Amino acid sequence: MKLPPEAYAAVADRAELLVSSSAMDLALDRMAAAITARLGGVDPLVLCVLTGGIVATGLLLPRLPFQLRLDYVHATRYRGETRGGELTWHHRPSDAIRGEQVLIVDDILDEGVTLERVARACEEDGAAGVHTAVLVAKERAHRREADFVALEVPDRYLFGYGLDYRGYFRNAAGIFAVADSDV
Repeated sequence: MKLPPEAYAAVADRAELLVSSSAMDLALDRMAAAITARLGGVDPLVLCVLTGGIVATGLLLPRLPFQLRLDYVHATRYRGETRGGELTWHHRPSDAIRGEQVLIVDDILDEGVTLERVARACEEDGAAGVHTAVLVAKERAHRREADFVALEVPDRYLFGYGLDYRGYFRNAAGIFAVADSDV
């Protein structure tokens, strides 16, 4: 359900800043160091999970000082809504994964459904190893934990740094929590 433009502005005004851009930079540096320590010598294939993972991947890659390749997977559960549904595949690079050390990069670990299914697909497609990285993980139980997490945040509806509210605010320079009345 698309809202009128003034309604989105009101959502942004009521949102609470949880993570500033400077805090995000430090968290990305820490996560990149951990990834480098583990994957720096294995020539990984980095898989960006579209669409939310674009920002996380774009900010992370320049921090990784080693040889790697980039591809993407497009799987989604939200489709502009505030609640996840069934996973829909738009692109699954099966042939590119066989025999590779794969690093999946996504924006958020919410319930863990998308990450778990993408990781399982990589394993089914013959990846030699599957590693996962997320920009933020909600403080809750997940179906699958990520190997690398930049920041943990409260279990609230979020936007910014690739996370969206009904398709908007992926470009917000911070992680914001939507007011409960707007979810």
